[in-house]
Amino acid sequence: MTEVKTRGFGLQWQMLAGFLIGLTAGLIAYAVGGGDAPWVSFLTTYVTGPIGQIFLRLLFMLVIPLLFSALVVGIAEMGDVRSLKRVGLKTLFFTVAVSGIAVVLALFVTNVFQPGAGVDQALAQQLLVDAREGAGAILSGQADKPQGVNAVLAIIPNNVIAAAADNDILAVMFFALIFGIGLLITQSKAADAVQSAIEGIFHVAMTLIGIIIKFAPIAIACFMFNLAAVFGWDLLLRLGAYVGVVLLALATQMFIIYPLLLKFAGGISPTWFFRQSQEAMVMAFSTASSNATLPTALRVAETKLNLPPRVARFVLTIGATANQNGTAIFEGVTVLFLAQFFGVELSLAQQALVLLMCILGGIGTAGVPAGSLPVVALILGMIGVPPEGIGLVLGVDRFLDMCRTTLNVTGDLTAAAVISRGEPHDDERVDEIPVAPPQPV
Repeated sequence: MTEVKTRGFGLQWQMLAGFLIGLTAGLIAYAVGGGDAPWVSFLTTYVTGPIGQIFLRLLFMLVIPLLFSALVVGIAEMGDVRSLKRVGLKTLFFTVAVSGIAVVLALFVTNVFQPGAGVDQALAQQLLVDAREGAGAILSGQADKPQGVNAVLAIIPNNVIAAAADNDILAVMFFALIFGIGLLITQSKAADAVQSAIEGIFHVAMTLIGIIIKFAPIAIACFMFNLAAVFGWDLLLRLGAYVGVVLLALATQMFIIYPLLLKFAGGISPTWFFRQSQEAMVMAFSTASSNATLPTALRVAETKLNLPPRVARFVLTIGATANQNGTAIFEGVTVLFLAQFFGVELSLAQQALVLLMCILGGIGTAGVPAGSLPVVALILGMIGVPPEGIGLVLGVDRFLDMCRTTLNVTGDLTAAAVISRGEPHDDERVDEIPVAPPQPV
C-alpha cells in the first residue's frame, strides 16, 4: 500500500509510535493499577475509549459506499477489453478460486495453532461487553439475523437500501457483484456514465479514508492502552504468535500453492518463474504497493516471463486491485485470531461466512492505506467480536503489509502466467500499452 507522506515522519512510523506509546502506557497502568483501578477505568471509559470509537465510526460511515463502489468498478473494468472476454472470465475464475484457497489456508492454520487462545476469559468477556456497547451501530440487530437456509437466502437482498441501512454488508456486496456484472455486459453510453459515476464515488471514498487514516496513530495509541491496561504482558506473547501464523500462511501460499499452480496449470518451472519475477517481488516488498509495482510487473511479464503483453496488461491491471490473496489471508487470520483472543467461539457456519467475506473482501478491498481495516472491522462486528480489537494488530501491520503485498504481486504474475497459457502471443511492447492509472493503495 502506498505510504502516506507527512513532514519528516511517515505515517507508518507514526502508527508504530502510537502502538508503542499506547502499549507502554497501558502496561504501566496494568502494573500500577492491576487493570481494574478506578482511574484506569475512567481513562478507558471517558478518554481513550471514545477517541477510538470516533475513529471507528468515521471508517464505518464510509464502508458501504467504499466497498460497493470498489467491487462494482473492479468487476465492470473487465468490460473495457471486449476482445478478451474469454481472458476476463478466466481471470475472474482464477481470482475467486485462488482467493478461496488462500482464505481456507488462513482459517486452517489459525485453527490449528490457536494464536489467540488461552487469554483470561473473565477479562476478555468484560472487555467484549464494554466494546459491544460502543460499537452498537455495527453490532445492533446481529442476534436477529437469520440462521441456516434463511441466512443463505438473506445474502440476496430484496431491498438493497434497507440492507445498507442495516449494515448487511454481505447482501450489499452481493448486489455490487451482480451490478458490476450488469455493467460488464451492458454496452451503452448510459452504462459507461453510470460506471464513471460509481468510480467517482470510489475515488471520493478513498480520499476521505486517506484523510481519516491520518488519525490512526492516535486511535492506535488509545486501542493499545485499553488492551494493555486490561491484559498486561500476555498481550505481547499473543501478538508474536499472531505475526508468526500470518507469515506461515503467506509463506505456504507463496511456496506451495503458487508453485503447484505454475507447474500444473501454467506449464512452467516455478524456480524459473521466481527467478525471473524477483525484481517485481523486491519492488512490492519495498514499496508495499501493488499499484506502484504495476509498471515493473508489466515489464517483467513481457521481457522476462515472455507473456503476451495484451493478456499481461489485462490480468495485471485488474489483479492489482482484485487479486489480493495476501490481503484475504491477512483478513482471515486476523478475524479468527481476535475471535480466539476475546473467547468468541465460531461455528462452522460463522467460519464459512468469514471465508466468503474474506474472498469478496480480497476482491473489493479499496486500494488505500489500511484498506482492509473496514472489512476486518465489519466482519468482527458481524460475528460478535469488538471492532476495537483491530488496534491490537495495527502496530505490526506495516511489516505484514510489505509481506502480503509481495504475495499479492506474485499472485498477479502467477495469474498472468497461468491465464496466458494457450493464448496467442503478440508483438506489442509494454511501454506502448495503455495502463489504467494507478490508484493510491
